[in-house]
Amino acid sequence: MKKLILFIYIFIASIYNLHAGNNETDSLLLELDRTIKERPKYISHKEEILINLKRELQQNSSKEKSFSILGRLLEEYRSYNADSSLFYCKKRYQLAIQIKKQEYIDNTQMNMAEIMGLAGMYKEAIDMISSIKVSQLPDYLHPYYYHVHRILYGLMADYAITDQEKKIYIQKTDHYRDSLLLVNKNNRLIYTIIQSDQYNVKGEYNQAIDLITNYMKHNLYDEHNLAILAYTLSESYRLKKDTLNEKKYLILSALGDMKSAVREYVSLRKLAVLLYYEGDIDRAYSYLKLCMDDAVFCNARLRIFEIQQIFPIINDTYQKKIEKQQKNVVIALISISILSLFLIIAVFYVYKQMKRVATARREVISANKRLKELNDKLNSSNNKLKEANKIIAENSYLKEEYIGQYMDQCSVYLEKMDNYRRSLGKIAATGKVEDLYQHIKSTKFIEEELRYFYENFDNTFLQLFPTFVEDFNSLLSDSEQIHLKGNERMNTELRIFALIRLGITDSIKIAQFLRYSITTIYNYRTKVRNKAAGDRELLEQEVMKIGKS
Repeated sequence: MKKLILFIYIFIASIYNLHAGNNETDSLLLELDRTIKERPKYISHKEEILINLKRELQQNSSKEKSFSILGRLLEEYRSYNADSSLFYCKKRYQLAIQIKKQEYIDNTQMNMAEIMGLAGMYKEAIDMISSIKVSQLPDYLHPYYYHVHRILYGLMADYAITDQEKKIYIQKTDHYRDSLLLVNKNNRLIYTIIQSDQYNVKGEYNQAIDLITNYMKHNLYDEHNLAILAYTLSESYRLKKDTLNEKKYLILSALGDMKSAVREYVSLRKLAVLLYYEGDIDRAYSYLKLCMDDAVFCNARLRIFEIQQIFPIINDTYQKKIEKQQKNVVIALISISILSLFLIIAVFYVYKQMKRVATARREVISANKRLKELNDKLNSSNNKLKEANKIIAENSYLKEEYIGQYMDQCSVYLEKMDNYRRSLGKIAATGKVEDLYQHIKSTKFIEEELRYFYENFDNTFLQLFPTFVEDFNSLLSDSEQIHLKGNERMNTELRIFALIRLGITDSIKIAQFLRYSITTIYNYRTKVRNKAAGDRELLEQEVMKIGKS
């Protein structure tokens, strides 16, 4: 059970570490992409250094100083441009001959041997460095002497055709590596790099990793040395088959190469191959294309050869991917075109539906408008009907009032007539013919009855229309107001328009009712109309409105 738990713990931890490692390498890849974009800035700085050194060389007259400046130019061009590096190397060699110092001559010959080796000119390089006797070299040149030999034989071992040759060159490489370790004990950086290389050759990868890791933790180094240290670490992890860490340190090495503006390098090419096998085709292609451009610029024939071994494969895969993407784009464009066609049809259909809806909306608005007009007419008709009903109700009310009043008046009048008849009968019974004749001839009775009749009319009318006099005066101009005398309730003018208010507009009937001539009634009506405050022709219509709610 304990073993199972331990196995599960180790499995989970490994997954967690792999995920964390992937996040770190992804972040480093993004940084590398940014650095490559900013590379012109680093190249520009490099060119500025070279220009300043060339200017300093032109302005200097001392041969010793010139030899030193040429050494610096050689160092700057070493991994930047092989042709320029060889040019300044030859120039330095010629100056060494002029100075007549053997150590200078030997140094420049080793320079040329190193450059030739990197250019693939192994025989020429070996011939040149073989003419140098290590016993005659000063101590400070011994490390460089062994370094050039190790580089040359290492390259020859890498590109040897037969196994026998390869074995011989590997043995020579190991021999010069051992010599390098002996003479570089005081140079901690070189010693660490060579020692870790030796550990890798012996298969002691963990010792190589620990050695460089400890050095990087406790020592300072520039971008160029970072590139070398990180590349050596990546080789240890490659041999250990730890691809994740190999990738991480290849990225760090490539970052150092990019920032130090070198054009002859290995890390970015190996990283591109690694990314290709991981399926990151775009990065692999762009990185390898940059490697090829730099190798061509630098005229590093060995690097060009190395790149050409893998570039066609990656380029072919990249082109196939581009073709596939183009096919996908064509399919997408066709799909978009079809969808656009359907969209146009849909828009056209929606447009037609919107037109139909708009037409229907207009019809509904028109119908609503007609319905509103009909409603308005209906309301108007209802209002007229209500008005007519009011008038009918009012007329009914007036008729009821007047019928009641006049039935009562008729009853009183009949009783008075009966009493008058009896009084005449009594006179006739006594035989007083003359008195009877005087009573019959007298108009006193009629006058009293008329007075009583008009009083009764005035009282009844004003009972129905209490404010008639005030309302009627409001229709007249201020100077033509009707003023009643004493205990008068209405006069003839008011009675004429009271009858008009009751609906009796015929002058003949008014004349009969008031016991005047038609002419008199006409004159009264005309006279009052002339007093109207407004339109005289509308006076009687306004009178008809008095008393209405």
